Order: sequence, then C-alpha cells, then structure tokens
Amino acid sequence: MTRLSDTPFIHPTARVKDSVLGRYTEVGEGCHIAHTTMGDYSYCVGSTQIAYATIGKFANIAAHVRIYASKHPMQRASLHHFTYRSAWYFEGEADDQAFFDWRAEQAIEIGHDTWIGHGAVIMPGVTVGHGAIIGSNAVVTRDVADFAIAVGVPAKPIRQRFEAPIADRLLALGWWDWSHEKLHVALPDFRALSIEAFLEKYE
Repeated sequence: MTRLSDTPFIHPTARVKDSVLGRYTEVGEGCHIAHTTMGDYSYCVGSTQIAYATIGKFANIAAHVRIYASKHPMQRASLHHFTYRSAWYFEGEADDQAFFDWRAEQAIEIGHDTWIGHGAVIMPGVTVGHGAIIGSNAVVTRDVADFAIAVGVPAKPIRQRFEAPIADRLLALGWWDWSHEKLHVALPDFRALSIEAFLEKYE
C-alpha cells in the first residue's frame, strides 16, 4: 500500500518535468507529466501522458489517458517534427521555439473532483469543468461543463450528474478546499449521506 502525504508520490518509472504537484498527489507507473500543475489529492496512473495542463484538486485520471495530444503543423508543407525539432536532424540548426510557444498557449484546464476515464484524450485548449466525468476512450475536443458526463468520439455530454440547484450548491460549498483534517472528520458523511443531506449538513 502507498501511504500518500504532503510529499507527492512519483513512481520510479514516471517522468515529471517542469511541473508542480500538490499535496497527496500520485503519479503512477509509466506516466509522463510536463509543464503541468496538478492540485492536491489528484492522481494519474498507468502510462498516462499530460502536458501544458492545469489540473484541479481531487482529479481521478485513469490509465492510458492523454491530456494534450500534441498538434502537428498542418499548415506547413510537412507535418513532421523535423520542421520544429530541427536540432535532432541537422547540425547547427535550432529548434523552432515559436512553434513550441504556440503549443504552450493552448493549455488545458481541468477542474476539481473530475474523473477522466481509461484511454480518454483531452485535446489542447479544452476546459473540463468541476465534477465532470469523461468516459473511457472519449476524445474531448470542446469544453465540458461543470458536473457533465461526456462520452464518445468526439465527446458529447449525455447528462448532468446533478440538477442545476444541487450543482450550484456544491460549487458554493467548495469542499475541495477543506483542510485535510476536515476531510477526515467528514469522511463518514462522504461515504454515507445523500448529496442533499451532505449539503444540508455542511452548508
């Protein structure tokens, strides 16, 4: 068993580059993370790849997810990365930094308490709202609203997890900002109470 703590857990086979990881976070086996901020309690497992993303707290990211599928230069005569990773191919030639800057500008935003299913792909520039669920193998090309469930290729919302008044109350409560100690005290209620009862107790 891995006991998580204030110090992020990074599997020995994972790679993390130019990123910030919050408390109680986990980066699982074979995962690659670059240019990303991952909020407290969020985790990813099983060869997931993440780049240029801001991920909220309590994000649940399954195996083989790709967050930021890198775009190739479709407008050029060639799609190949010899045109922008040029130093790999030509002595004395610099990489095309402007192209990488363009990629970085198309960052992804993922909200708090989200669930990204196995094999899902989140494309550059997309925002996934708080509490949203992305189905397995979905390809997300457009924004997903708070508490929406989106599935398919391309991903489309099929329903909301909660009616709007409940969703609004959850957003206002913002339990994801509670202290570790308060989360621990409330654990039995997270497990046992209906969403309505939970809100009534903690609002």
